[in-house]
Amino acid sequence: MTEAKIEADKELPIIRTTRDFEGTAEQLFRAHTDPELFQQWCGPDSTSVRIDHWDARDGGSWRYAAVRGDEEYRFRGCFHEVRPDRIVQTFTFEGAPDGVALETMTFEELGGGRTRLHIQSLVDSFEGRDAWLRGGMQTGVDEGYTKLDGLLARGAL
Repeated sequence: MTEAKIEADKELPIIRTTRDFEGTAEQLFRAHTDPELFQQWCGPDSTSVRIDHWDARDGGSWRYAAVRGDEEYRFRGCFHEVRPDRIVQTFTFEGAPDGVALETMTFEELGGGRTRLHIQSLVDSFEGRDAWLRGGMQTGVDEGYTKLDGLLARGAL
């Protein structure tokens, strides 16, 4: 599964994302917690990431800008739990600051150096969830994780 499977829950305003990687859980954990690595792969190909603040620990916080030409889109959140098999954080697009999502990421070892990433995003409303899905989420996730595949293949993790 090299394309992310993104599904909307019918009963709750939840988005579930699943994606397999040719990398270990430890490598994926580092890719999601090390700001220098994160900015190399996060987001669609048309943007670059600039980290404003990054403190990946229980109770820490983060903020970054996705930059496209003269445009900047800022995102921020708090790390609630950071451990090698699981990250729990909030996620807010500053362009819609009332919409805070609670995200849980888990790293499932598949054997043979492969890992399945599971992300569950509990969004504030069905309308907010659907706006995420319509706003190019699939493209951003797929292009970002393709860049992460490249980092893994080059041994950059």
